[in-house]
Amino acid sequence: MSARAVYNVEAGETDIYRTALGELVGHYDQLLRQTRRLIRHSDRQELEMNRLNHRLADLARELEYRATHDSLSGALNRAAVIERGERFLARNEMATIVLDIDHFKQVNDRFGHPVGDAVICGVVDCLQRTLEIPGEIGRVGGEEFTVILPQQNYLQAQEIAERMRSMIANHDFSLPDASRITASFGVSWMPAGAAFATAYNEADAAMYEAKRNGRNRVIRADHLLCA
Repeated sequence: MSARAVYNVEAGETDIYRTALGELVGHYDQLLRQTRRLIRHSDRQELEMNRLNHRLADLARELEYRATHDSLSGALNRAAVIERGERFLARNEMATIVLDIDHFKQVNDRFGHPVGDAVICGVVDCLQRTLEIPGEIGRVGGEEFTVILPQQNYLQAQEIAERMRSMIANHDFSLPDASRITASFGVSWMPAGAAFATAYNEADAAMYEAKRNGRNRVIRADHLLCA
């Protein structure tokens, strides 16, 4: 007998009410069990959704990293260097260092590309260990690198480049013939609002002048203008 039917009876035996109450208790227990199942299911779905969201965030960070970094050395790639250089120069003065590994083709020709790859990674490590102020390091070519230094003047950038040059020249790259690796550096400086292409081109020209003057040295772009 349903609980509603019992409710509509004006008078009845006690057993009738006990039976109806039992039905109510049974339905209530069933409802509680279903509610708990739904809650557990909802909790599992929420946990799964959170897990998927975290995974998506990790994938987004991984994709962003791959899009902006060189896969071999971990330094910024050329496009990222240009983007960040333009962004920094839009707000602040900035110094730019361009460096190129000396005689790198001979390393690849004599010892093979795996050794050459190790040298590239070793050079980036030297640059990172030397750079103790805010700045960005990028690989913009096979053996060519760029360091951008926001809010640094010519003298500061020259001192940083000299420390980087010395670090590379004195680093043991464990080459098969125990020879050393050196790099040639060019430095430029631009005021806020200047074009990054100009900053890069001037530093690049200074770097090639360092090559012509014997390699393993630092030359400032403003010194080229005075020559």
